[in-house]
Amino acid sequence: MTTSRASTNTHPARTAAMVVAAVFLLVGIAGFVPGVTTDYDGMTFAGHESTAMLLGVFHVSILHNIVHLLFGIVGFAMARTVSGAIPFLIGGGAVYLVLWLYGLVIDHDSAANFVPLNTADNWLHLLLGIGMVGLGLALRRGTTARGART
Repeated sequence: MTTSRASTNTHPARTAAMVVAAVFLLVGIAGFVPGVTTDYDGMTFAGHESTAMLLGVFHVSILHNIVHLLFGIVGFAMARTVSGAIPFLIGGGAVYLVLWLYGLVIDHDSAANFVPLNTADNWLHLLLGIGMVGLGLALRRGTTARGART
């Protein structure tokens, strides 16, 4: 019984969800750090008018950074169990794929770009979506094969 509990506590799905959550938290924090975020004084709460760029590449705003922070917090909460980690990875990945599609269809200079997004964000969202869904599906298969239900 101890072996089963230990393997559940260190299940790859939980580890993957915690790593993803940590990255989101770090990105959310970095978005509020002048220097890491260029044109920091041009950051607005939301909208395409924000000129702040995380690492000089990714368009960010206060709302965008808060979303990253919340995503990280939710990820850590859900990563407490395998049955939470897998939906976080698959569901979170699906959210990022929808955000990627949204970024493709909106005019980046319009009010619809409230997050805000740019081309670099779109590519990152596509990669995040594919990566998170892929991890969740691959690790879900491993869970059902092992019989873990936690």
